[in-house]
Amino acid sequence: MIVAAALFWASALACAYLYAGYPALLWIVARLRPRPPKASPIKPEVSVVVPVYNEESILAAKLDNTIALDYPRDRLEVVVVSDGSTDGSEPIALRYRERGVRWLARPRGGKALALNAGAASARGEILVLTDANGMLERGSLRALLAPFADPEVGGVCGHKRYRVTRGADTTELGENLYWRFDTWQKRLESRIGSVFAADGTLYALRRELYVPLIELAQADDIAISARVPLQNRRLVYAPEAVVWEEAPAEGREEFRRKVRVTNHSVRALWNLGAGLWTSGFYSLELLSHKLFRHLAPFFLLPLLASSAALAPRSPLARAAFGAQIVFYLAALAGFLLRRTRVGRWRPLAVPYYFTMVNAAALLGVLSIARGERRREWTPRQGLGPREGSV
Repeated sequence: MIVAAALFWASALACAYLYAGYPALLWIVARLRPRPPKASPIKPEVSVVVPVYNEESILAAKLDNTIALDYPRDRLEVVVVSDGSTDGSEPIALRYRERGVRWLARPRGGKALALNAGAASARGEILVLTDANGMLERGSLRALLAPFADPEVGGVCGHKRYRVTRGADTTELGENLYWRFDTWQKRLESRIGSVFAADGTLYALRRELYVPLIELAQADDIAISARVPLQNRRLVYAPEAVVWEEAPAEGREEFRRKVRVTNHSVRALWNLGAGLWTSGFYSLELLSHKLFRHLAPFFLLPLLASSAALAPRSPLARAAFGAQIVFYLAALAGFLLRRTRVGRWRPLAVPYYFTMVNAAALLGVLSIARGERRREWTPRQGLGPREGSV
């Protein structure tokens, strides 16, 4: 029973820290030691790099969206980098040559190599990296660039928002709720110093801070953006730089994607080397916001097992075990009813999404242990031309 009790308390405290303690710490530090970036309107030369793989269905909408942004055309270039596209993406991009769009074709090798090529080809002092399935609001680019007026700022993260569609399962609802919580933490991290990393849908960095990716089987957005703070510059968050992405509509597809995301994210963090552990408060962010979050299943499972073992003797463990059973039964009901109106009820949708995410994280970490490495990428389908904001 001593081992079970130790396991129970260690797992409970770890989970409490991940989901409550770390956010509370951010909230406290952000009020005691705020360091908001000094943003102001600027107009540097900008290169927007868009990696694509067979995106003919949305590429024209993406280019129209980018060209229509509220920014001087003579200070903006758009570089579309094809990672071995075999569809009609090239003819679409070439139609925009006279409007400042360059097409850069490469053999299939993965998104990391496409980004390296785009960054090397770019002429702007600021690189803006954005996915083809993300549609920016008209003023988003100006908002993204404003923090660069602060010389301490080396990178800026955009604000991804999900467009929820009708007829989909509850995965999109859970994703939206999770993203709101994650965004709240990013606001606090940015107010303290740097956010832990950017999301690949939209972020920017000074061109001289771009470190070419050597390891291809990793999360490129984490690998690129996390190296900005490691070069003693701030990576901040610009909530007004809004980019829209369609929320995931199918839980099974999203589950497989999250397994891959876990594999790539953990590899990207591990590839930071000593910087993961020796960068002060930023290291705490990397570990708490991302790495340990992916390891949460290895706390949740021992918590369930140890509380079950202690339940006959301990009222506390019995209550904890009962609460977990109710939670996972709600998750099961949420899964079974995910395509119904009842399934969209938050007491069912949230447990379902939480359990799905952690099950994917478990399989993702185990895939690393098995030595699985994936360089290829298949972009998520984006917003249609009528749905994106410009």
